Formats: sequence, C-alpha cells, structure tokens
Amino acid sequence: QVQLVESGGGLVQAGGSLRLSCAASGSIFSINAMAWYRQAPGKRRESVAIITNGGSTNYADSVKGRFTISRDNANNTVYLQMTSLKPEDTAVYYCYANLQRVRGGLVAPYWGQGTQVTVSS
Repeated sequence: QVQLVESGGGLVQAGGSLRLSCAASGSIFSINAMAWYRQAPGKRRESVAIITNGGSTNYADSVKGRFTISRDNANNTVYLQMTSLKPEDTAVYYCYANLQRVRGGLVAPYWGQGTQVTVSS
C-alpha cells in the first residue's frame, strides 16, 4: 500500500509564507512526477506546480514567482514553498505522485488527503 501524507498547512496573513511537505511511503519502486494541486470551495481542483524525477518544474501562471516546488528523491518527499500568499490562494492543497510500486509495474496516480491553507486579508 502507498500513502502520501501532507503537512504544513495552516492560517497565514496575506503576504506571509508557508511550506508544505508531502512524504510518500509504502511499497514504492520509483516515482515519476510529483505535484501539488489545490481546490478552493466551489471550484474545480487545479494544478499548482509539478516536478519531474529529473527536477524539471512547471507552475500555474497564478503562482509563478511566488511558489517553488522541490523534491527529495532519496526520501520520496515533495515540498511547496509558498511566499507572498494572497487570499485567493486559500484552498485545500493536495499532493500527487505518479509512481510504480514494482519494477515493470503499472504507473499509477496517488493522492494525499489534503491540507488546508487559509490566507487572511
């Protein structure tokens, strides 16, 4: 079984910073892309940032220059450093990993349970 466990969410004032972490554990052979998504109330889940196992990154236009995604491959962990936070960043943030559980096995998506980020104005 594979688990993705997020941490680091919370309440912060506009202009503040937070760092989210997500650790993948369990039966894992390799992890391809890891990413962060978010879902605000009444809105669809959207991609925030993605990082490949080679370190290439891509960001949503709304967070470019403010958020930084990184990963620790040795520990199957992905981070999201969020700065200059805005009230519109308020959402549940979900960790995502595209991984193989065994060599040659199916590459499948896994999700964390989500962590709330609330930015007050």
